[in-house]
Amino acid sequence: MTVSATLAANEAVAARRAAGQEVLALGFGEAGIPVHPLLSQRLVQAAGQIAYGPVAGIDPAREAAAGYWTRRGTPTDAGQVLLGPGSKPLLFALLHAAGGEVVLPKPAWVSYAAQSHLLGREPIRVPVPEGEGGVPDAEAMDAAVREARAAGRDPRIVVVTLPDNPTGRLASEVSVKALCETARELDLIIVADEIYRDLVFEDGPFPSPAAWAPERTVTTTALSKNYALGGWRVGAARFPDSELGERLRESVRGIASEVWSSTPMPMQHAAAYAWSDPAELVDRVAMARRLHGSVATAVAGVFAGVGCEVRTPQGGFYVWPDFSPLRETLAARRGIATSADLARVLLDEFGVVVLPGSAFGDDPGALTLRVAVTGIYGESDSERLAALLSNEPLEMPWIAEALNGLRDKLEALVAQGRP
Repeated sequence: MTVSATLAANEAVAARRAAGQEVLALGFGEAGIPVHPLLSQRLVQAAGQIAYGPVAGIDPAREAAAGYWTRRGTPTDAGQVLLGPGSKPLLFALLHAAGGEVVLPKPAWVSYAAQSHLLGREPIRVPVPEGEGGVPDAEAMDAAVREARAAGRDPRIVVVTLPDNPTGRLASEVSVKALCETARELDLIIVADEIYRDLVFEDGPFPSPAAWAPERTVTTTALSKNYALGGWRVGAARFPDSELGERLRESVRGIASEVWSSTPMPMQHAAAYAWSDPAELVDRVAMARRLHGSVATAVAGVFAGVGCEVRTPQGGFYVWPDFSPLRETLAARRGIATSADLARVLLDEFGVVVLPGSAFGDDPGALTLRVAVTGIYGESDSERLAALLSNEPLEMPWIAEALNGLRDKLEALVAQGRP
C-alpha cells in the first residue's frame, strides 16, 4: 500500500517549494480557505476536554449532526449518528462491517479502492452515466454485480459521492433513483459520501440516496470541505432507521472502540456548533460556494479553451478535463500515451501539479486529469480570506494571474504537441 495519491501530491508540492522551484499546486483536495474565528473560539474553549468520550460521540455533537441532516430534508435522530475522526475511518469501518466486496463508480475518489484493497478485496468498478459523476450507471451495475456473483464473488456495498470527487459533477435525480432501485433489487448497502453537499453551486433539490432507499443508505459527511477543517479530523455517519441500519451502526461502533476509541473531544464541541448551522457559518459556506464555483468554472474554461473536453463543474472544487481531442499531437511530439504521462509532463516541464485520471480508477490510456482549483486562491491566509470575501473572486489579482499562468502553460503544452 502506497501513500494516497492526493496526500503524495501535497508532499510533492512542499518538497518542490522547499527547493525553490515554481509550483502551481492543483493536486491536493484541500478547501483552501481560513478557519472561521468562531470555530477557532469553540475549539479553544473546549481544549481542556481531555477525557475519553462515548465511542459514538457526545450527545450535543450527535444531536447537532442529526439536526443538520433533518434541515436538509433527511429526518434523523441522534441515535442514528456516529462520529469519527474524519469520514475516511468511518468509511473504512463501514466497509469492514458490511463484509464482501465494494462496487465503485469509475472514476472514484482514490481512498475508496485503497481501503477495499486494505481489506483484501478487489473493488468492482462501474462506469458513471455519460456526463455525470459519482454514481455508477444502474444498468451497468446490475450486470456487473450479477456477473461477479455468478463468478463466486460477494459484492455487498456500493459507494457513491454527491457531488463528486474527482469530476466535480452532481449525479442526476434520475440516475440516483435508478441506482437506489437497483441496489434494492441486488440487496446492496448504499454508502452516500455527501461531504461536498453544502458546496453545490446552484440551488435545487439534492438527490440524496437516503430519499429513495432510506432502509439501506448510510450517509457520511464532515467539516473538512464546507468549513475547510481538514486537519481537525471530525466526521459523522448517519445510519438508516432500519434493522440493517442498527446492525451496521453497532458493528461500526464496535470497530471504532478498538481503533480510535472516541473522536477528539475539542473537535466534537466545535462540530456541535458547526452542525447547528449558526447564521455566521451559513454565510461563510455561501461565500465558499461562490469562490469555489467561480474559480472552478473559470478553470474549466481555461482547459476547454486549449481543446480539452470538460464538463462544467457543479459542486466542490474540482475540474475533470479530458485531453483526448489532443491525443495524436501530444503522443507525436511529447510521447504522452497515458494520464500518468500527461501529469508527469505538466509537473516536470511546467511546474503544474495535477493528478492523473488513472489514480481515480479511470483507464490508464484515458487522458483525464483531476484538477483541484483551491491551489490558486492565494499564497497566504490574507489573500485567501480576501478571495473568500470578494463578490468577484476572479478579479483578485493573484487569482487572475494564476488563471493566466495556467492558460499560458497549457497553450505551451498544446503548441509543443502540435506537428
